[in-house]
Amino acid sequence: MPSFIEEPVSTPSVFWFRRDLRLADNPALTAAARVGSVVALFVVDPELAAPVGPTRAAFLAASLEALNDSIGGRLVVRVGSPVSIVPEIAREVGARDVFATGDATPRARDRDRRVSEALATVGCTLRTIDSPYLVEPGSVRQASGAPYRVYGAYRRVWETRLGATPLDAPVVDWVGLEGLTPAALVAAAAHRRPTYFTDLPDGPAPSPPVAGELAATRALERFIPLVDQYQEHRDQPGLDATSRLSPYLHVGALHPRTVLAAIDGPSAGRTVFRSELGWREFYADVLWHRPDSSWQPLQTRFAALRVDRDAGAVARFRAWALGETGFALVDAGMRQLLHEGWMHNRVRMVTASFLVKHLHVDWRWGASWFLWRLVDGDVASNQHGWQWTAGSGTDAAPFHRVFNPLRQAERFDPSGTYIRRYVPELASVDEAQLTRLDARTLATSGYRAPIVDAAAERREALARFAEIRQSVIS
Repeated sequence: MPSFIEEPVSTPSVFWFRRDLRLADNPALTAAARVGSVVALFVVDPELAAPVGPTRAAFLAASLEALNDSIGGRLVVRVGSPVSIVPEIAREVGARDVFATGDATPRARDRDRRVSEALATVGCTLRTIDSPYLVEPGSVRQASGAPYRVYGAYRRVWETRLGATPLDAPVVDWVGLEGLTPAALVAAAAHRRPTYFTDLPDGPAPSPPVAGELAATRALERFIPLVDQYQEHRDQPGLDATSRLSPYLHVGALHPRTVLAAIDGPSAGRTVFRSELGWREFYADVLWHRPDSSWQPLQTRFAALRVDRDAGAVARFRAWALGETGFALVDAGMRQLLHEGWMHNRVRMVTASFLVKHLHVDWRWGASWFLWRLVDGDVASNQHGWQWTAGSGTDAAPFHRVFNPLRQAERFDPSGTYIRRYVPELASVDEAQLTRLDARTLATSGYRAPIVDAAAERREALARFAEIRQSVIS
């Protein structure tokens, strides 16, 4: 009788989605698809979800819904610790490999180490491939092995590492399992609010960007015809001249490789925009080397800077967060944040400077509010952007550089287009008066009076800085 050799039945691998909610240009997913069938998994980790505000949680949920649609409803969403859930899913389907895109944040690195150890106990291997960045954080170093502390020096080396070609979306044989719907992300997240948020709005922004890989692709296509004028127009919030890609880069609906390939070219606008991508990578690199810098000043002397924390500071913080300071550009930015979950970058700098240097509030309060409200609330970019403005970070703007909110409006929103869009009380005010709101204009417009004397508070900020500067000298 002839003998028959029974071929082994192949088992699926697991693809663990994290900060890569897309199909195209996803090397880890491509690797998983080459092995065989794939179970798509996303884990809602309550520990990581707690500090995520409702706006970012809602955008992430919408991004997962879009991803689920793109794979025929096969996305498995589970709630709990990945250390137990990922091995549980691997054991359930008999997977030998779990594929994932690498993640360089401090908490993610620790999580992946623990998940890898747990997977080993069930005979499975965690295989991390690629990262959410063009160049993996921690890999750009000086000849001595030390990290770069200045962006310009980092960028010169970083640019020599660019050039990888984006991958097409792979053909994947998805295996479905029973699980929660992606919308469960919002319900599962037990959001943790700082006490100084008091009664500030807690719901998601009413008009956030459209989520998903298709929306990300369309946003990139919209920006391509604008990129050559990026250098001239990027600081004017009244113009629709920036990419608005940051929410999609944050959740990984778009990889920066795809963006870089689309905007490649020698024009000044393309060069400046490429540099903006570099800043995102630099801040991730800083966080990789200095995980404490997410909440502690990089320049340690700033730990001694006097800040206000009393009831008056909480009241001023509340007015700032609601866009009720009486400084039109600041208020326009904060109201845009509340409404859209996003804010123009120039205005982010102005609003941050105002909180730290005119209201004398700890930069960490502002950074927390931004993370709570922004759809693109990335820890590395947000925290180090705030430190840049506060003067305590790497490549920091000197503390004595205090953005004058009136002059900033006059220079970057001269026609008042941006201010009128978000501060309707000033819709009928002549543009020449928008940066010089006298008592008569305020009375007739219904707009509130300034909550502080900007010139006096600038002097107070510089006096406080002189104290820590003197303490270092002595």
